[in-house]
Amino acid sequence: MIDLLSTRALNRATLERQLLLSRAGLSIAQVLTRVVGMQAQNPNPPYYGLWARIEGFTADQLAAQVTARQVVRLSLMRGTIHLVTADDCLLLRPLLQPVHERGMLAAYGKQLDGLDPAQVNTAGRRLLEDQPMTFAVLGEALSRTFPGRDPHALAMVVRTLSPLVQVPPRGLWGFSGQAAHTTAESWLGRPLRTDAGLDELFLRYLAGFGPASVRDVQAWSGLTRLGEVATRLRPKLRVFRDEAGVELFDLPDSPRPGEQTGAAVRFVAEFENMLLSYADRTRIIAEEHRKKIFTVNGLVPGTFLLDGFAAGTWKVAATRKAASLTLRPFAKVTKKDAAALEREGARLLQFAAPGVPHDIAFGTPW
Repeated sequence: MIDLLSTRALNRATLERQLLLSRAGLSIAQVLTRVVGMQAQNPNPPYYGLWARIEGFTADQLAAQVTARQVVRLSLMRGTIHLVTADDCLLLRPLLQPVHERGMLAAYGKQLDGLDPAQVNTAGRRLLEDQPMTFAVLGEALSRTFPGRDPHALAMVVRTLSPLVQVPPRGLWGFSGQAAHTTAESWLGRPLRTDAGLDELFLRYLAGFGPASVRDVQAWSGLTRLGEVATRLRPKLRVFRDEAGVELFDLPDSPRPGEQTGAAVRFVAEFENMLLSYADRTRIIAEEHRKKIFTVNGLVPGTFLLDGFAAGTWKVAATRKAASLTLRPFAKVTKKDAAALEREGARLLQFAAPGVPHDIAFGTPW
């Protein structure tokens, strides 16, 4: 008989895997490996994501590792920018190549008609390994070799066929501006790994996000047809069902806390992978709240968790003279929860903007 896991039990298992039940005394590399990286379109969200998971984390610690090339930012799962360890960069990027090729053909197929992508990629790699460039500069440079072609489409060919990392100062706390790129092999001085397969990717996902369905793994990765991977791995996995009867897979020895396990208030960052990496997101977000987080413009705001579930959004506004945290709950919160949010919010502001006056305000509920 297959065991049933309630939505609440799935919630607690996910929070435990994601290090959000309690902060851990782990290194940045250990955390990034466990959660298989953090989505990082913008520079600052991974800093908040690590702050929520590591006891005593400071922004300088991550900035130092970005500068030292121990962690990197590049396009990975779903074709979106992630912050990962150097080792995972070299491991994951080849496995996700089909995601990038599918995205390129969908977006730029017409502009690339009649063009040899391999030639564009070779020319682009040569340019980027000589000097990191923004995509705008790269596209203009390539258009001189491939006249009459759309410069942006040319740059996207290189992004698709080569693992391109964003070089500092992009990715440093408080820095903004256009991202400049070079190849991962040039930046890290090591080749991509070619000895890993989709089985390893599937198992890594389960370690960080399980128990989960095949559709969940596909939603996280952007890959398709992973059912055959699950079939191949089934003898090594635990199998469960959720309340809707969907089959879930997990590693046999991974932690699955009881559903009565307590969950402290947590602030998770914009584009938090935990919110994005399931086909069925109800283990974290009630269906009635989904559209408050996932909007038509593609932005995913910072979200706070009460009793382990998404309960509202948060936003920090900081200047050199002051910083404020605005909380917008999905429903009216109790005095006890409001006090807990204020305590954790004060810690958040101390991390984000130390040494200036802080203010916390509750906005109108959604």
